[in-house]
Amino acid sequence: MRIISGTSRGRRLATPKSQGLRPTSDRVKESIFNILGEKVEGRVVLDLYAGTGNLGIEALSRGAKKAVFVERGRQAVRLIQRNLSQFGMETRSEILPKDVNRAIGILSQRGEIFDLILMDPPYEKGLILRTLIKLRSNRIYHPDSILVIEHDRREPLPDSVEGWNLFRQRAIGDTLISFLASSERELPDQKGDR
Repeated sequence: MRIISGTSRGRRLATPKSQGLRPTSDRVKESIFNILGEKVEGRVVLDLYAGTGNLGIEALSRGAKKAVFVERGRQAVRLIQRNLSQFGMETRSEILPKDVNRAIGILSQRGEIFDLILMDPPYEKGLILRTLIKLRSNRIYHPDSILVIEHDRREPLPDSVEGWNLFRQRAIGDTLISFLASSERELPDQKGDR
């Protein structure tokens, strides 16, 4: 795993030794950030189910103002700390070592608002719907926020996601990347890769 673009381009991330973590592949990550384009620079980013911090660190390398990493696994938290330290990104980041639903509640109580929410939950565990419901009841986003969900083809998004509208989806192997906009916002041009 490496940083694809930005200030830390080409540098390698520390990766897990165990099979318990499934970091986003460079190919999927590149696709996510190519689609987001300039919607990363200067933005406040939330990396849910952060794992190694791969997605949030890529966002910081591409000019994100700040990233908050939510990850409860101890080994993963240590990897995020190590990666942030080696890239000199500690001052622009925060790690919340908590369960995602609990962390969303904490961020809401603190009045945090995110421009970009990246979500890569463990596949096929029913976590997508649970997290979307928690986000709906804890408004830590604004009308122009974008939510990106990486998920398995066998775990499609719910038909109706209250509060969000799907505006783009890309398939890479067995992985789907879904891009959602707040339902308060007028949808971008429909560019499907379905």
